[in-house]
Amino acid sequence: MIVTYAVLDGFDLGVGIVHLYVGRTEAERRMLLRSVGPLWDGNEVWLIAGGGALFFAFPKLYALAFSGFYLPLIMVLWLLILRGTSIEFRSHIESVVWHPFWDVAFAGASAMLAIFFGAALGNILRGVPLADSGYFFLPLFTDFTTSGQVGILDWFTILMGLSSLAALALHGALWVALKTPGELRERARRTADLIWWATLALSVVLLVVVPLVQPHLGARFPDEPWGFVFPAIAATALIAIRWFNRGGRARDAFLASCAYIAGMLFSVAFGLYPYVLPSNLNPADSLTIYNSATTAYGLKVGLMWFIPGILLAIGYFVFVYRSFTGEVSLDEEGY
Repeated sequence: MIVTYAVLDGFDLGVGIVHLYVGRTEAERRMLLRSVGPLWDGNEVWLIAGGGALFFAFPKLYALAFSGFYLPLIMVLWLLILRGTSIEFRSHIESVVWHPFWDVAFAGASAMLAIFFGAALGNILRGVPLADSGYFFLPLFTDFTTSGQVGILDWFTILMGLSSLAALALHGALWVALKTPGELRERARRTADLIWWATLALSVVLLVVVPLVQPHLGARFPDEPWGFVFPAIAATALIAIRWFNRGGRARDAFLASCAYIAGMLFSVAFGLYPYVLPSNLNPADSLTIYNSATTAYGLKVGLMWFIPGILLAIGYFVFVYRSFTGEVSLDEEGY
């Protein structure tokens, strides 16, 4: 569910990141908003569903993570509110000040969310100061190192945040190229071409840095070589993005971007297994899928309810995305 959220909500976050650069006129910015307008709020269902699944399946992880990450979670909540407000309020008043204000709010909130989500993933990769008590709290920053009493922001989590910003900006630009016609499409393609180089550079840096920060991840891949399929998918997809975008194959380039994001996140999940929240003080105090899970009976009942619920959600998303296929236009009202 987290991977699905990253892929689906990732493109509308990316549209927000490139909103001010790709959209040069009022009509173009309305086109960008129309490309995500029917979808953005539904995409966030996967984030809510992921939190709900943590609550019933891994309650200890849910409790510790939500208390330890209290500060960034509140910041993310306000950014989500600001972003949704900017999308829905923008078209309510015709004013030379009103529209630009909400455009900046939309772009800024989208960019900050991408950075915070990347930093959150960096915190999980690096580990948190879990001790015998099982509790932790992270300030916004401490000394910017990756050991000891760390903060939410350090050099590694900032690097992860910038990588997330680049990947989602690329994802969003490719979505705009898929959903819009004419000069807007060409500008989005050129923007994606530029962002691709930043994404490539940051991906290479992460390939070197991540195993140094989290030795468990560096050791797991050699122990289980079949796991190399996930980074291989990500690397192949990243090359395919460049190939398809240069060839004008917008749909294939966007699907390759989906595969890149999924491949990167599955690589993290595979590398961390069985950890779900490592301790950077003592690995023995880390949370795993075993010591943070609920009882076998609770997992069984939760799974019984989860399966029909997730099938309904998938059916809804298939219907919605099929209903809004094709390029967007300004012929209808809204946004």
